[in-house]
Amino acid sequence: MIRVLLVHDACLVRQVLAEWLRRTPDLGVYDTPWRSAPGHVRSLGPDVCAADLDCADTYGIPPLAELCGRGAGAAAPRLLVLARANRPGLLRRAAEAGALGYVDKEGSPERLVSGIRRVAEGERFVDDSLGFGFLKAAQMPLTRRELSVLSLAAAGASIAEIAGSLHLSHGTVRNYMAAITRKTGARNRIDAIRISRGEGWL
Repeated sequence: MIRVLLVHDACLVRQVLAEWLRRTPDLGVYDTPWRSAPGHVRSLGPDVCAADLDCADTYGIPPLAELCGRGAGAAAPRLLVLARANRPGLLRRAAEAGALGYVDKEGSPERLVSGIRRVAEGERFVDDSLGFGFLKAAQMPLTRRELSVLSLAAAGASIAEIAGSLHLSHGTVRNYMAAITRKTGARNRIDAIRISRGEGWL
C-alpha cells in the first residue's frame, strides 16, 4: 500500500480528487491544504506527497521544502507536483526542492496515478507536456539575490527595509531593482513584480 498525502488548497477539488484516488486499491490517500501539510507529513509519514503547485498563501510560492523534511525516525516522502507549463518558476522551485514527479494539471487523473506509483518506486516521472515549461525554467533571468530583493519588494518593503534585511547598501538595492526591471522587460518595480508572479518566480 502506497501512503499518499494529497496537498491542494481548493477544498472541493482536493476532496473530489482524493476520493477518486481512494478507488485505486494500492493507494492509501489522505488530503490536506498547504497550511496543514507539514504537520500531516510529520504525523502520517506518507510515502509520496502529491502537491499542487498553486498555493493560496505566501504570494503563490508553495513551501515545498517543508514537505521533504523528515519526521521522527521516518524517511522523507518522495515529492510529486501537479503543475502547469505556463508557471516555469514554480517548476524550477519544485526541481530545486527535489521533486521526482511532475504531472500536468491539464492531463488525466490516470496520469497522476501512474506518477504516484513511479515516484513511490524512486523513479522520475515527467509529463511530456511540461517540457516547454522546463525549458523556460532553465532560462529564468533573475539570480537568487535578485529574487530575494524582489520578494521583499513584493511584500511591501521599502528600499531601506530591503537593505537592512539583506545587509546591503541602499545604492546596491537600487541597482538590483534596476537590473530586475531590465531583465524582466518591466516598466517599473510594480510591473516587475506582476511579471515575476505570473511566471511563478515569486
